[in-house]
Amino acid sequence: MTPPPPPPRFPSHSGPRVWLITSGNSPLGIALARQVLAHGDYVVAGLIPGEFEKDEERFAEFREFLQDAGQNDSVGGGWKERFKVVGLDVRCASLGRIYDEAGDDSIIGTVEELAASQRTLTLIREQFETNFFGPVNIIKASLAYEIAPFNIKMTIVQPNLEISVLTNKITSAPPLPQYSPDNNPAPLSREILGGLLDRLDSTTTFNGSSKPPTFASPEIVSLYPALPPSMKSALLAETLHALTAIGGHENPPARHIVGFEGVASVKEKLKTVSEELEDFVEVSGAVDIEREEE
Repeated sequence: MTPPPPPPRFPSHSGPRVWLITSGNSPLGIALARQVLAHGDYVVAGLIPGEFEKDEERFAEFREFLQDAGQNDSVGGGWKERFKVVGLDVRCASLGRIYDEAGDDSIIGTVEELAASQRTLTLIREQFETNFFGPVNIIKASLAYEIAPFNIKMTIVQPNLEISVLTNKITSAPPLPQYSPDNNPAPLSREILGGLLDRLDSTTTFNGSSKPPTFASPEIVSLYPALPPSMKSALLAETLHALTAIGGHENPPARHIVGFEGVASVKEKLKTVSEELEDFVEVSGAVDIEREEE
């Protein structure tokens, strides 16, 4: 039996804080907003203007959250007074604060498949603008270049890979025949991920309709995995606990790895780097110029 997620653990503070969540309609952003509002803090949720019309299914969960916020406010919880939605496109952001979850859209395809047409090349550029320049724009807009004199702390939180892939949009480039199972028996990411989504939910949203997901289409395919609520809650639990425990902490870490598997992989990488350094330490110092004695 899966243990229940740990309760949020907020650092002690003298008054309510303001959290800016740049991707307010993402599962992680919604779950974080719920815990922050329940704690008594304020939330500013950023949404890309016009996205409501483009991704109806994506915003279904966000609309449900808005209804819950209104109901909570009617019974004295005050969520509605402490929650505000603003138009915010991280690709051209001019403000930011506290928590950035710009979005981690995933693209499936080999180098050759992503270079097959101008549209597939555009997929790479769009992903880079969102996943890389989005956080960079928020950091530049919200933080001074010299943050230490202003007592501004920043933490990079690295969640599990599953969160980035299974709670955000997945886009698949058209496969090339050279990589079909008949010509290439090696397992590919599109088959592995497609099989996983088939097992998770046979009604995963697929280009606006409900049918089993497939990444073998000759056209560009985009979908949002429809995870069961219990699985989504368990998937987000560790990252939510880390965000609430670190946000506003007097001495937060510069980088935080979420989850036992992530920590183990980082430790193993550091061990390998340390061993390689020891093996070649003589080579590293062989060209040092000795200081002449005066």
